[in-house]
Amino acid sequence: MAYKVDFLNVSTTGLESSPVAEALAGLRANEARYYKNKYNHDFVVVPADESRETIDYVQRILKDERGIEFEAKPLETSRFRIENTDFAYVFYEDGLCVNVMYSLDDPKKRAVGFKLSEGMDVPKELEGKFKFAKQRSKLAGTIRGSFFVIKGEYQQK
Repeated sequence: MAYKVDFLNVSTTGLESSPVAEALAGLRANEARYYKNKYNHDFVVVPADESRETIDYVQRILKDERGIEFEAKPLETSRFRIENTDFAYVFYEDGLCVNVMYSLDDPKKRAVGFKLSEGMDVPKELEGKFKFAKQRSKLAGTIRGSFFVIKGEYQQK
């Protein structure tokens, strides 16, 4: 069942099995606030077992572009289009958030982002491959993030 993320009243709904559920909920709320403030878009998540297509899409890009396959269990996803750019999110049980930003008309605006919830270790699949910048968030505490540019073609169907 879809869940509209409320960034004013942060909830761990759907993320309860995560060892960093509070921080992951804050990270999810931080994303929701960004899209609401910048685009007036409501950030809606769907349980992973109802959104296999989104998980497969993100996993295919990770594997094809960088040979990355996460062991962590996906908990939720979000997928939407704003101003000719497709977005896909996967929130993992270990506290990782992976997002794909894929511009339909500008290949230079295609990237995969990684955000690590406060309190989680860098996943072994990313260790030594990326440098993480720190960002402070009132909702999520300290977020560590990194990204890479997508070189291939992965337009959503």
